[in-house]
Amino acid sequence: MHKINGREYYIAAHRGASGGNIPCNTSVAFEAALLQGADIIELDVSVSKDGQLFVFHPNMEPPHLMSEKYIRDMTADEVAKLRYVNQDNTVTQFGVERFEDVMAKLKGRCPVNVDKFWTAPKEIADAIRKLGMQDQVIIKTPVDDAHFAAVEQYAPEMPYMPVLREMDTCIEKIRKMNINCIGAEVCFSTEDAEVAGDTYINKMHDLGYKLYINAIVYNYKRVLNAGHSDDIAVSGKMDESWGWLVNKGFDIIQTDWTGMLKGYLDTLCK
Repeated sequence: MHKINGREYYIAAHRGASGGNIPCNTSVAFEAALLQGADIIELDVSVSKDGQLFVFHPNMEPPHLMSEKYIRDMTADEVAKLRYVNQDNTVTQFGVERFEDVMAKLKGRCPVNVDKFWTAPKEIADAIRKLGMQDQVIIKTPVDDAHFAAVEQYAPEMPYMPVLREMDTCIEKIRKMNINCIGAEVCFSTEDAEVAGDTYINKMHDLGYKLYINAIVYNYKRVLNAGHSDDIAVSGKMDESWGWLVNKGFDIIQTDWTGMLKGYLDTLCK
């Protein structure tokens, strides 16, 4: 955590810290992220054909595993035989790990943003509760009444954030439900979007909520942060990217460049 101008800011490591021979969404990537200064680990969950939970981003099997078959169409035994490839598309020693095994390694160490929760809310919530980690997670869903109902039914006590795009159509509704809402993840393509405005940000802070922003570039055609991205930061314009997000008051910044973001935030603390 970094305290800047009286506010607390947190670094969320997108799928850990990967590069070289270290693939994303693996225990070693999460360890690397924590060593680089991450406050929060973000990971993805996929479900095998026989209902087993794995840490893997759905639909990324072709580039990350060189597999034409998807985990959702495999048994757990088949998934266990898979191996990640590194950034040179060379097969590594790292396999796809079970969700419970990864979570157990992170227990008591840092908050964990469990992405894709909505794909199997009961099963994921049951696994988190079995490990006694319900206070250590952040679960999220897109804006959808069915997703809200699933959170209320299966994980009412777990810290929750809806994923808002451009505008807020649901926080007031969620506040009336039996859901432990702690804020929202916001995505916006332009700076004049409602969720990027000072009025909205101040309102959320007044309610005691945290705002989670993505500095990552998942697909350059789908802008998540009005262009104030990791790409801009690592090209030498950190004030225009990460600095802008900090000055706006976004509390949690998700990045693919954990160590560099920590170094930048360290300079703002001085």
